[in-house]
Amino acid sequence: CGAQCWRVMRSLLPGLRRQAAVAISQELSKLACRSTGPNAWINQVRRRSSLLSSRLEEKPFSEMEMSYIKQGEEALQKSLSILGDQDGWKTETVMGNGDKVLSKVLPDVGKVFRLEVVVDQPLDAVYSELVDNMEQMGDWNPNVKEVKILQKIGKDTVITHEKAAATPGNIVGPRDFVSVRCSKRRGSTCVLAGMATKYGAMPEQEGFIRAENGPTCMILRPLTGSPSQTKLIWLLSIDLKGWLPKTIINQVLSQTQVDFANHLRERLAQ
Repeated sequence: CGAQCWRVMRSLLPGLRRQAAVAISQELSKLACRSTGPNAWINQVRRRSSLLSSRLEEKPFSEMEMSYIKQGEEALQKSLSILGDQDGWKTETVMGNGDKVLSKVLPDVGKVFRLEVVVDQPLDAVYSELVDNMEQMGDWNPNVKEVKILQKIGKDTVITHEKAAATPGNIVGPRDFVSVRCSKRRGSTCVLAGMATKYGAMPEQEGFIRAENGPTCMILRPLTGSPSQTKLIWLLSIDLKGWLPKTIINQVLSQTQVDFANHLRERLAQ
């Protein structure tokens, strides 16, 4: 009986295989009909593969690099906190084109300045000039002698050395800055933040006073109702060091912001 049963099973097996194949085919067809895109399991594999690839490509940061990243994040959070508090701002300057500079005094920071302008260029053009072409700022902004990227850390953080040009009449002599900068872009809003930092490969330079900035940031977003224009807000906080009367410092910094807006417009118009 055992041999006879085995012969019967063997004769039925091809039919069973065909039925199983048809059933599997029908189930796959049902899955395909449920989704206009690739099947769920294909998407899952792709997601896992993409995640694995990104992990393999990630470069581990050193302890020092992580400290710079944290400094940049700290500058960003502090800056947004300052700008988010609408109380206490006083008008310093209002230009005919609508540009204005506001200021307020913070207990733990000192006097900070806030520039608000509208630039007749789309956000991408402004972002590219201020971030991608950062080292060319000295070509179009007379208040900046040179900007040099000392180190890039990941995709959002850089260490920079900036030399500021002397003011007319040398009222404020040459200053330089070493800063950590953090750029974040989320949807239609960009935030560029920074603060002073220490960098062993860039000690104090002869002929320059090492000043300190920060927290400082620029916020860029399309102008409401006019996406071809960009609203720019610049929070400026600087300790110029040296012996300088506060009245001169305040005048220089507010004028620096107004000049920056005009020079940026001229650059983008080119």
